[in-house]
Amino acid sequence: MLENKVIIITGGSGLIGQAILEDISENGGIAINADISVKTDLDSGTIRTDITDELSVQQTVDTIVNKYGRIDGLVNNAYPRTSDWGTKFENIPLESWRKNVDMQMNSYFLFSQRVLKAMEERGKGAIVNIASIYGIVGNDFTLYEEYGGSSPAAYSAIKGGIINLSRYLASYYGAKNIRINCVSPGGIKDAKNQHPSFIQRYEQKVPMRRLGEPKDIAPAVSFLLSEKAKYITGQNLIIDGGWTSI
Repeated sequence: MLENKVIIITGGSGLIGQAILEDISENGGIAINADISVKTDLDSGTIRTDITDELSVQQTVDTIVNKYGRIDGLVNNAYPRTSDWGTKFENIPLESWRKNVDMQMNSYFLFSQRVLKAMEERGKGAIVNIASIYGIVGNDFTLYEEYGGSSPAAYSAIKGGIINLSRYLASYYGAKNIRINCVSPGGIKDAKNQHPSFIQRYEQKVPMRRLGEPKDIAPAVSFLLSEKAKYITGQNLIIDGGWTSI
């Protein structure tokens, strides 16, 4: 499905990122993990990249183009955030808000802009932006009541912005045969970092009665990058076990 397509996955060392890398490789693609935690070794499919740094992003794009002659796909998946991520809305410092918007949404813009220049020269390509159900619906704060947690306000703002940026880019680049779509996961199980009561309440509410797994998300990303989706652009594919249907 993705035979020999050169595809960059930002944040490929993360929970969802690893599953996306594996699925792209299993479908014949050349999956490149652009992550700040890896060393550059393109033969092993890794390139150290700081998505918040303009020079680092440009060097990543140039290095991959120089080696392969092209970039066929990009998955904007990386999820950098400040140490106070999850602070309740009324206590969020303005500087923290600004920094998270800059690290996440603005980095999606930057990486897309630089990759789109390379794609435009070839007259084809595909981008998948990883968004979230909380970019399209409000939060259920009862999930956090038992332990006093909260869902980050910036997350909703950023993911909503990414979804509409994707629509903008789809309309802007459609005539150039470049497709831009989103995938919006629902809750993904991460027991090490999720409170047991959150897991219990989420799974009681979601129609499919379980949190998602990374492998539930990855095949949709591969599909949207492939020629099987050659007439799909500007869409937001929601993968949430039915959460947004109720």
